[in-house]
Amino acid sequence: MLRIETVRETGSTNADLLARIAAGDHLAEGLWLVADRQHAGRGRHGRSWLDGPGNFMGFTVIHLTPHDPAPAALSLVAALAVYEAVLPRLPDPRRLQLKWPNDLLLGGDKMAGILLERAGNSAVLGVGVNLAAAPALPDRRAGHLATLGPAPDRDAFAHDLAARFDHELARWRRFGMEPVIARWLAAAHPRGAPLSVHGADGSRLSGTFEGLAADGALRLRLADGTIRIIHAGDVALERS
Repeated sequence: MLRIETVRETGSTNADLLARIAAGDHLAEGLWLVADRQHAGRGRHGRSWLDGPGNFMGFTVIHLTPHDPAPAALSLVAALAVYEAVLPRLPDPRRLQLKWPNDLLLGGDKMAGILLERAGNSAVLGVGVNLAAAPALPDRRAGHLATLGPAPDRDAFAHDLAARFDHELARWRRFGMEPVIARWLAAAHPRGAPLSVHGADGSRLSGTFEGLAADGALRLRLADGTIRIIHAGDVALERS
């Protein structure tokens, strides 16, 4: 059953859910914790996540079973749910694209991000979507939906996203990775798009996008024609 809890202000909704799980609180799937403001939000690789009034900041929990596909693929599942929730709110859907592993781009600018963390046999999934405002980021451009018209209602968006994620999660469990990858690729930038991948160790690889592996990893074609399989890293879509 879908349920949304709203908190006026917190440090991090992600940390709140992790703490509740660690304390033995059994959180049912379908629960979303949505914050009006959070002053210690986190993105991938420990980055701070800057909130903004009217933006969506929410987390949910997924209880993993031995029959589920690989949990790392949940980032692709969540990206599809966010994409489907944002798409009908755009006057021109062609401006919306997915970028591996889980970014949503609006006209090439990042407008949403996803954080997936493991907690025992559960996964905590965090989603941030710029509905009304976008922060000034040091390393990339950020966009928001209010540049295209009135900002969507945060609470209505929260309900739509919760329903779409519930649907995507059920489909992932029933049909596995193949349809997830096919639908993700249909919403992403095209094959041949120039990319650079920045590793946590400071390494950098450049090449072109060659789709996804069967487990959802990135396929990067290098200048010599070889294919490198990327399981983790920051990906930048080079602007033409």
